[in-house]
Amino acid sequence: KIQKRDADVWLLRMDRRLPSPSAKELFDAKYEQQNQLGKGGCGSVYGGYRRADNLPVAVKYIPKENVVWTDTNENGQQLSVEVAVMLKLQKEETSSVGKSAPVSLLDWYDLNEEQILVLERPVPAVDLSQFIENNKGPLQENQAKTIVKQLVEAVKHLEDTNIFHRDIKPQNILIETGSEIPQLRVIDFGLSCLTDREYEDGWFYGTEKHAPPEYISKSVYEAGPATVWQVGVVLYEMLHQSLFDSTKFLKNELKIRTDLSPDCKRLLKSCFKRTPWRRPTLKQLQSHPWPTRANTPTADSKFTPSIRASL
Repeated sequence: KIQKRDADVWLLRMDRRLPSPSAKELFDAKYEQQNQLGKGGCGSVYGGYRRADNLPVAVKYIPKENVVWTDTNENGQQLSVEVAVMLKLQKEETSSVGKSAPVSLLDWYDLNEEQILVLERPVPAVDLSQFIENNKGPLQENQAKTIVKQLVEAVKHLEDTNIFHRDIKPQNILIETGSEIPQLRVIDFGLSCLTDREYEDGWFYGTEKHAPPEYISKSVYEAGPATVWQVGVVLYEMLHQSLFDSTKFLKNELKIRTDLSPDCKRLLKSCFKRTPWRRPTLKQLQSHPWPTRANTPTADSKFTPSIRASL
Protein backbone atom coordinates (compact mmCIF):
# COMPACT_ATOMS: atom_id res chain seq x y z
CA LYS A 1 0.00 0.00 0.00
CA ILE A 2 1.33 3.44 -0.96
CA GLN A 3 1.71 5.76 2.03
CA LYS A 4 0.44 9.36 1.64
CA ARG A 5 3.98 10.75 2.03
CA ASP A 6 5.29 8.43 -0.71
CA ALA A 7 2.42 9.42 -2.98
CA ASP A 8 3.12 13.12 -2.42
CA VAL A 9 6.80 12.63 -3.30
CA TRP A 10 5.84 10.69 -6.44
CA LEU A 11 3.42 13.43 -7.54
CA LEU A 12 6.07 16.09 -6.91
CA ARG A 13 8.53 14.19 -9.08
CA MET A 14 5.93 13.84 -11.81
CA ASP A 15 5.29 17.61 -11.73
CA ARG A 16 8.99 18.31 -12.17
CA ARG A 17 9.64 15.72 -14.85
CA LEU A 18 10.52 17.27 -18.22
CA PRO A 19 9.11 15.82 -21.43
CA SER A 20 11.47 13.51 -23.33
CA PRO A 21 13.24 15.28 -26.20
CA SER A 22 11.79 14.63 -29.64
CA ALA A 23 13.76 12.88 -32.37
CA LYS A 24 14.23 16.23 -34.14
CA GLU A 25 15.55 17.82 -30.94
CA LEU A 26 18.02 14.96 -30.52
CA PHE A 27 19.14 15.45 -34.12
CA ASP A 28 19.51 19.24 -33.71
CA ALA A 29 21.54 18.76 -30.53
CA LYS A 30 24.03 16.48 -32.28
CA TYR A 31 24.23 17.91 -35.82
CA GLU A 32 24.31 21.29 -37.54
CA GLN A 33 22.35 21.28 -40.80
CA GLN A 34 23.46 23.63 -43.58
CA ASN A 35 22.81 24.10 -47.31
CA GLN A 36 20.74 21.82 -49.54
CA LEU A 37 22.88 19.52 -51.69
CA GLY A 38 20.14 17.99 -53.80
CA LYS A 39 16.49 17.07 -54.13
CA GLY A 40 14.82 14.13 -55.85
CA GLY A 41 11.63 12.12 -56.00
CA CYS A 42 12.49 10.26 -52.80
CA GLY A 43 13.56 13.19 -50.63
CA SER A 44 16.07 15.99 -50.00
CA VAL A 45 19.73 15.98 -48.95
CA TYR A 46 21.51 18.71 -46.98
CA GLY A 47 25.11 19.26 -46.01
CA GLY A 48 26.10 19.70 -42.40
CA TYR A 49 28.51 18.59 -39.71
CA ARG A 50 28.58 16.74 -36.38
CA ARG A 51 28.87 19.26 -33.56
CA ALA A 52 31.23 17.17 -31.41
CA ASP A 53 34.08 16.94 -33.93
CA ASN A 54 33.03 18.91 -37.06
CA LEU A 55 32.78 15.71 -39.12
CA PRO A 56 31.11 16.58 -42.47
CA VAL A 57 27.76 14.79 -42.88
CA ALA A 58 24.96 14.51 -45.40
CA VAL A 59 21.45 14.76 -43.95
CA LYS A 60 18.79 12.94 -45.94
CA TYR A 61 15.08 13.62 -45.36
CA ILE A 62 12.71 10.94 -46.68
CA PRO A 63 8.92 11.41 -46.50
CA LYS A 64 7.34 8.45 -44.69
CA GLU A 65 5.20 7.62 -47.74
CA ASN A 66 8.44 6.97 -49.67
CA VAL A 67 10.01 4.75 -47.00
CA VAL A 68 10.03 0.99 -47.65
CA TRP A 69 10.02 -0.92 -44.36
CA THR A 70 11.53 -4.28 -43.49
CA ASP A 71 10.27 -6.70 -40.90
CA THR A 72 11.18 -5.92 -37.30
CA ASN A 73 14.73 -6.70 -36.19
CA GLU A 74 15.79 -8.83 -33.21
CA ASN A 75 15.05 -5.90 -30.87
CA GLY A 76 11.48 -5.57 -32.16
CA GLN A 77 12.36 -2.37 -34.01
CA GLN A 78 11.05 -1.80 -37.53
CA LEU A 79 13.76 -0.57 -39.90
CA SER A 80 13.59 0.98 -43.33
CA VAL A 81 15.21 -1.10 -46.07
CA GLU A 82 17.84 1.61 -46.60
CA VAL A 83 18.81 1.57 -42.91
CA ALA A 84 18.80 -2.25 -42.78
CA VAL A 85 21.06 -2.48 -45.85
CA MET A 86 23.56 0.06 -44.53
CA LEU A 87 23.65 -1.54 -41.08
CA LYS A 88 24.36 -4.90 -42.69
CA LEU A 89 27.27 -3.39 -44.63
CA GLN A 90 28.70 -1.78 -41.51
CA LYS A 91 28.43 -5.00 -39.49
CA GLU A 92 31.31 -6.40 -41.49
CA GLU A 93 33.68 -3.54 -40.75
CA THR A 94 34.48 -1.72 -37.55
CA SER A 95 34.95 2.04 -37.86
CA SER A 96 34.04 1.93 -41.53
CA VAL A 97 33.77 5.72 -41.97
CA GLY A 98 35.99 6.69 -44.87
CA LYS A 99 37.29 3.15 -45.40
CA SER A 100 34.73 1.43 -47.62
CA ALA A 101 33.21 2.16 -51.02
CA PRO A 102 29.64 2.58 -49.68
CA VAL A 103 29.31 5.70 -47.52
CA SER A 104 28.58 4.96 -43.86
CA LEU A 105 25.31 5.51 -41.99
CA LEU A 106 26.01 7.47 -38.81
CA ASP A 107 22.50 7.93 -37.34
CA TRP A 108 18.84 7.80 -38.21
CA TYR A 109 15.77 9.44 -36.67
CA ASP A 110 12.09 8.60 -37.16
CA LEU A 111 9.86 11.68 -37.14
CA ASN A 112 6.07 11.74 -37.51
CA GLU A 113 6.06 12.41 -41.25
CA GLU A 114 9.61 11.71 -42.38
CA GLN A 115 12.78 9.80 -41.63
CA ILE A 116 16.17 11.48 -41.24
CA LEU A 117 19.34 9.61 -42.22
CA VAL A 118 22.72 11.07 -41.27
CA LEU A 119 25.44 9.84 -43.60
CA GLU A 120 29.16 10.21 -44.01
CA ARG A 121 29.98 13.03 -46.47
CA PRO A 122 33.38 12.67 -48.18
CA VAL A 123 35.13 16.02 -48.71
CA PRO A 124 36.30 17.09 -51.25
CA ALA A 125 34.13 15.10 -53.64
CA VAL A 126 31.67 15.45 -56.51
CA ASP A 127 29.32 12.94 -58.08
CA LEU A 128 30.54 11.23 -61.23
CA SER A 129 28.14 13.10 -63.52
CA GLN A 130 29.60 16.41 -62.28
CA PHE A 131 33.11 14.98 -62.56
CA ILE A 132 32.46 14.17 -66.25
CA GLU A 133 30.96 17.62 -66.81
CA ASN A 134 34.01 19.26 -65.20
CA ASN A 135 36.15 17.37 -67.71
CA LYS A 136 34.31 19.24 -70.52
CA GLY A 137 34.04 16.08 -72.57
CA PRO A 138 34.39 12.30 -72.31
CA LEU A 139 37.03 10.95 -69.95
CA GLN A 140 40.14 9.36 -71.39
CA GLU A 141 40.24 5.57 -71.24
CA ASN A 142 42.87 5.50 -68.50
CA GLN A 143 40.76 7.81 -66.35
CA ALA A 144 37.60 5.74 -66.92
CA LYS A 145 39.53 2.54 -66.23
CA THR A 146 40.61 3.78 -62.78
CA ILE A 147 36.98 4.49 -61.87
CA VAL A 148 35.31 1.43 -63.38
CA LYS A 149 37.80 -0.91 -61.70
CA GLN A 150 36.81 0.50 -58.30
CA LEU A 151 33.13 0.35 -59.26
CA VAL A 152 33.29 -3.35 -60.15
CA GLU A 153 35.05 -4.08 -56.83
CA ALA A 154 32.36 -2.14 -54.95
CA VAL A 155 29.33 -3.80 -56.56
CA LYS A 156 30.97 -7.25 -56.29
CA HIS A 157 31.32 -6.63 -52.55
CA LEU A 158 27.61 -5.74 -52.41
CA GLU A 159 26.75 -8.92 -54.32
CA ASP A 160 28.85 -11.01 -51.92
CA THR A 161 26.85 -9.46 -49.06
CA ASN A 162 23.57 -10.29 -50.84
CA ILE A 163 22.81 -6.61 -51.42
CA PHE A 164 21.41 -5.37 -54.74
CA HIS A 165 21.79 -1.59 -55.12
CA ARG A 166 19.39 -1.46 -58.12
CA ASP A 167 20.36 2.06 -59.22
CA ILE A 168 24.07 2.22 -60.05
CA LYS A 169 24.55 5.36 -62.16
CA PRO A 170 26.92 8.37 -62.26
CA GLN A 171 24.65 10.42 -59.97
CA ASN A 172 24.93 7.72 -57.27
CA ILE A 173 28.73 7.54 -57.41
CA LEU A 174 30.92 10.03 -55.56
CA ILE A 175 34.49 10.69 -56.64
CA GLU A 176 36.78 11.77 -53.80
CA THR A 177 39.31 14.18 -55.28
CA GLY A 178 41.66 14.78 -52.37
CA SER A 179 44.30 12.28 -53.51
CA GLU A 180 46.28 11.79 -56.72
CA ILE A 181 44.10 8.81 -57.68
CA PRO A 182 40.42 9.70 -57.10
CA GLN A 183 38.54 7.25 -54.88
CA LEU A 184 35.04 5.99 -55.66
CA ARG A 185 32.21 5.91 -53.12
CA VAL A 186 28.72 4.48 -53.66
CA ILE A 187 25.75 6.47 -52.33
CA ASP A 188 21.93 6.34 -52.18
CA PHE A 189 20.77 2.90 -51.08
CA GLY A 190 17.13 4.03 -51.07
CA LEU A 191 16.10 1.54 -53.78
CA SER A 192 18.35 -1.30 -52.65
CA CYS A 193 17.25 -4.66 -51.27
CA LEU A 194 18.65 -7.58 -49.29
CA THR A 195 18.27 -10.24 -51.94
CA ASP A 196 19.40 -11.31 -55.40
CA ARG A 197 16.26 -13.07 -56.56
CA GLU A 198 14.44 -12.36 -59.84
CA TYR A 199 11.79 -9.64 -59.84
CA GLU A 200 8.61 -10.31 -61.77
CA ASP A 201 6.30 -7.65 -60.42
CA GLY A 202 6.32 -5.50 -63.55
CA TRP A 203 8.17 -2.59 -61.93
CA PHE A 204 11.81 -1.58 -62.30
CA TYR A 205 13.33 -0.25 -59.08
CA GLY A 206 15.89 2.08 -60.56
CA THR A 207 16.41 4.61 -63.34
CA GLU A 208 14.07 3.37 -66.07
CA LYS A 209 16.26 4.68 -68.91
CA HIS A 210 18.94 2.29 -67.63
CA ALA A 211 16.67 -0.77 -67.41
CA PRO A 212 18.15 -3.95 -68.94
CA PRO A 213 16.56 -5.52 -72.05
CA GLU A 214 15.00 -8.40 -70.11
CA TYR A 215 12.92 -5.92 -68.13
CA ILE A 216 11.94 -3.95 -71.23
CA SER A 217 10.78 -7.08 -73.05
CA LYS A 218 9.54 -9.34 -70.22
CA SER A 219 9.34 -7.21 -67.03
CA VAL A 220 11.85 -9.59 -65.38
CA TYR A 221 15.37 -8.85 -64.23
CA GLU A 222 17.96 -10.45 -61.99
CA ALA A 223 20.44 -8.75 -59.67
CA GLY A 224 23.76 -9.87 -61.17
CA PRO A 225 23.09 -9.32 -64.89
CA ALA A 226 21.18 -6.07 -64.21
CA THR A 227 24.12 -4.71 -62.21
CA VAL A 228 26.54 -5.64 -65.01
CA TRP A 229 24.30 -3.75 -67.46
CA GLN A 230 24.44 -0.71 -65.15
CA VAL A 231 28.25 -0.94 -64.95
CA GLY A 232 28.17 -0.74 -68.75
CA VAL A 233 25.91 2.33 -68.52
CA VAL A 234 28.39 4.10 -66.20
CA LEU A 235 31.34 3.26 -68.46
CA TYR A 236 29.42 4.39 -71.56
CA GLU A 237 28.59 7.77 -70.02
CA MET A 238 32.21 8.30 -68.97
CA LEU A 239 33.45 7.69 -72.52
CA HIS A 240 30.72 9.31 -74.64
CA GLN A 241 29.17 12.75 -74.96
CA SER A 242 25.58 11.46 -74.82
CA LEU A 243 23.59 10.13 -71.87
CA PHE A 244 22.70 6.46 -72.05
CA ASP A 245 19.18 5.28 -72.84
CA SER A 246 18.56 1.53 -72.99
CA THR A 247 15.67 1.77 -75.47
CA LYS A 248 17.67 3.97 -77.85
CA PHE A 249 20.69 1.70 -77.54
CA LEU A 250 18.63 -1.40 -78.34
CA LYS A 251 17.27 0.40 -81.41
CA ASN A 252 20.87 1.14 -82.50
CA GLU A 253 20.30 4.87 -82.03
CA LEU A 254 23.34 5.02 -79.71
CA LYS A 255 26.70 3.69 -80.86
CA ILE A 256 29.90 2.70 -79.08
CA ARG A 257 32.83 4.87 -80.17
CA THR A 258 34.96 3.20 -82.82
CA ASP A 259 38.19 4.86 -81.63
CA LEU A 260 38.20 3.11 -78.24
CA SER A 261 40.75 0.36 -77.63
CA PRO A 262 39.66 -3.18 -78.65
CA ASP A 263 39.61 -4.40 -75.03
CA CYS A 264 37.49 -1.46 -73.92
CA LYS A 265 34.99 -1.99 -76.73
CA ARG A 266 34.81 -5.70 -75.93
CA LEU A 267 34.06 -4.94 -72.28
CA LEU A 268 31.29 -2.49 -73.17
CA LYS A 269 29.73 -4.86 -75.70
CA SER A 270 29.81 -7.74 -73.21
CA CYS A 271 28.00 -5.65 -70.57
CA PHE A 272 25.35 -4.78 -73.17
CA LYS A 273 24.52 -8.31 -74.32
CA ARG A 274 20.77 -8.52 -74.81
CA THR A 275 20.54 -11.95 -73.19
CA PRO A 276 21.31 -11.66 -69.45
CA TRP A 277 23.09 -15.00 -69.07
CA ARG A 278 25.48 -14.04 -71.89
CA ARG A 279 26.78 -11.04 -69.96
CA PRO A 280 29.87 -11.60 -67.84
CA THR A 281 29.43 -11.99 -64.11
CA LEU A 282 30.85 -9.34 -61.79
CA LYS A 283 33.60 -11.80 -60.87
CA GLN A 284 34.49 -12.16 -64.56
CA LEU A 285 34.53 -8.37 -64.95
CA GLN A 286 37.10 -8.20 -62.15
CA SER A 287 39.54 -10.22 -64.27
CA HIS A 288 38.69 -8.68 -67.66
CA PRO A 289 41.85 -7.59 -69.55
CA TRP A 290 40.82 -3.94 -69.93
CA PRO A 291 40.43 -2.86 -66.26
CA THR A 292 43.21 -5.17 -65.02
CA ARG A 293 45.86 -4.05 -67.51
CA ALA A 294 48.12 -1.28 -66.22
CA ASN A 295 47.48 2.19 -67.57
CA THR A 296 49.67 3.13 -70.50
CA PRO A 297 52.13 5.99 -69.85
CA THR A 298 50.41 8.53 -72.08
CA ALA A 299 49.30 12.10 -71.53
CA ASP A 300 45.93 10.87 -70.25
CA SER A 301 47.40 8.59 -67.57
CA LYS A 302 46.68 11.03 -64.75
CA PHE A 303 43.66 13.11 -63.90
CA THR A 304 44.40 16.42 -65.54
CA PRO A 305 45.01 19.65 -63.59
CA SER A 306 42.02 21.25 -65.35
CA ILE A 307 39.67 18.72 -63.75
CA ARG A 308 41.27 19.16 -60.33
CA ALA A 309 41.09 22.95 -60.57
CA SER A 310 37.36 22.84 -61.29
CA LEU A 311 36.72 20.65 -58.26
